[in-house]
Amino acid sequence: MKRLPPLNAVRTFEAAGRHLSFNAAADELAITPSAVSHQIRALEEHLGIKLFSRERRQVRLTEEGQAFLPDVRAGLERIAEATERVTSGAEGPLTMSLAPSFAVRWLMPRLPGFQAAYPEIEVRMISVVDSVDFTVSDVDVAVRFGLGGWPGLTAHRLLSEELVPVCSPALLKGEAKLERPQDLAAFTLLHASSRMGEWRMWLSAAGVTGIDPERGPKFHNVALALTAAESAMGVAIADRGMLAGDIEAGRLVAPIDFELPSESAYYLVYPVANGDRPKIAAFRDWLLEEVRRDPALVEEPG
Repeated sequence: MKRLPPLNAVRTFEAAGRHLSFNAAADELAITPSAVSHQIRALEEHLGIKLFSRERRQVRLTEEGQAFLPDVRAGLERIAEATERVTSGAEGPLTMSLAPSFAVRWLMPRLPGFQAAYPEIEVRMISVVDSVDFTVSDVDVAVRFGLGGWPGLTAHRLLSEELVPVCSPALLKGEAKLERPQDLAAFTLLHASSRMGEWRMWLSAAGVTGIDPERGPKFHNVALALTAAESAMGVAIADRGMLAGDIEAGRLVAPIDFELPSESAYYLVYPVANGDRPKIAAFRDWLLEEVRRDPALVEEPG
């Protein structure tokens, strides 16, 4: 780095130059006028130039002092702003509002990695289906499912969806086979009330007729429907990528090789003005890197 002058002296110069008075600067900085004079003299010696001309009881900025003052003021303001961002970001927890299925199935297994990397950030999670209103809540970030483009919010696309039927391996131990889309006629369909219509779209895309797409138990959200599927209550429909860990562990299987891409996706969102807050930036960068590294989301070369 280039040679930097003493910060206290620079701060004293800015106050004295703004007031054109050593006495006023002394009052503002809670020091004596002689201390102001000493700081200014030390700064002038450090720079090798005169910053003030002293005329009896009045001081004036020299040409060099007039040229120096605006840049000094701008620099001190940037330091103050950076300090405010750091201190405001360090205060309080990182509160996030998450879609239940995303929170339970995808984020929770990875969250210890974030806490290990940022132990100073306390995480608070709220699992809700409805979108949070940032203007009336203390939520810092949210993960929303939709098409993107929310006014006033920065949105980072995380996970696209490819819908597949999933169920417990225990459900397939009976006589009924589940290998083709039309085999679903012999099984109970499980639904998430917040995502009604997905079975209808999937069956239609698979060319299946004769199955009521709305029959079967309804659950408040996808997370509950998947828990029911794990308990062998029936077959749920969900995103294969989000369930990669459950499928690999054998808790769920995707027995039918037909996927329906969705136009919607999961997005990380937060108010545009808050993107530079350290705790938000840390979580955003970590989360996007986790998405990039997720083997279930990496396209195989074709």
